[in-house]
Amino acid sequence: MFRQSFRTYRRTALSAAATAAVLVHEHELSRKEKLPIYPQPDPEILLQEVPSELEHQIGKAREAVTETYLDAHAKVQSVVSRWIGVEHAVEERLKSLAAPEEPLTPGLLYVGVAALTGSVLARNRGIFARITLPPVLLLLSFNHFLPKTAENVSAYLGALEDKYAPALAEKHAVANAHTRMTWEMLKDKTAESRASLGASVESLLDRIQDTTGLKVREALRIRSNEAQGVAERARDRWAESVQVAQRKAQAAREAVQAKVAEARETAAKNVEHAQAVVAEKTEEVKAAVVEKVEDAKAAVEHKAEQTEAVVEQAKEEVKAVVEEKPQPPKRLV
Repeated sequence: MFRQSFRTYRRTALSAAATAAVLVHEHELSRKEKLPIYPQPDPEILLQEVPSELEHQIGKAREAVTETYLDAHAKVQSVVSRWIGVEHAVEERLKSLAAPEEPLTPGLLYVGVAALTGSVLARNRGIFARITLPPVLLLLSFNHFLPKTAENVSAYLGALEDKYAPALAEKHAVANAHTRMTWEMLKDKTAESRASLGASVESLLDRIQDTTGLKVREALRIRSNEAQGVAERARDRWAESVQVAQRKAQAAREAVQAKVAEARETAAKNVEHAQAVVAEKTEEVKAAVVEKVEDAKAAVEHKAEQTEAVVEQAKEEVKAVVEEKPQPPKRLV
């Protein structure tokens, strides 16, 4: 019986607790649904400025154009720097090869004339003569008119050969040594042959003079004197021809200098014209870029004005909604 009464009491307590919880929940809901007695402050409206897609695209395009321009400018500057370095290196090398005591203007002119003469002389010859005669005359005239410059060029080419082709340089040195040795031997043999031939001729003349009684030596001396006179006249003619050639070379040098001056003036005019064209193109590009930037600014400003108009309209709508909100009933005291 005691157990039965305890169970009854327990059931009653649980049902009372459940009823109380339901009442509390309904009371909370009713409190939430009721309007407040005192006026509530207006809710704050935060407007966040978000860049438009057009602004993003303009920024990306500007960054891409700037990066491309900087890369192109850097590449052009590197190429110009390399070219200037090459020009300075070539200029220094040419100055080091040219001998200061040898005038290059008439010497190079003579060398060119000799090479052209070889081409003219070999034009009706075989293919071998047409190929070999102009460079042979070029090298010989170069060594004759500009010996120190030719020596400097030969030393420079030898240094390049020693640096980049040592095996070929060694073979070249051996060939040069053999050539010099052969040339010296040939000169010695020629001198010996000339001396022996002179002795033989003198002994033969002595025998002829002793046998016949003719004064052969005196006749040969007269002829030798005549030959010396002819040689002197030929030498004088050669000197006159050399003077004429020098005068012609001087005239040719003056003509070349005039042509060079004219070419320099023409080149200076062309450079000035090119600079003017480049400046004009630069101004056109700048004007186009400024126009594009102004258009982009105008578009951005127009978009900003549209955004401000939308924001103002949103503010007006919010304000209208707030003003139309019903006021809570006043509490009666």
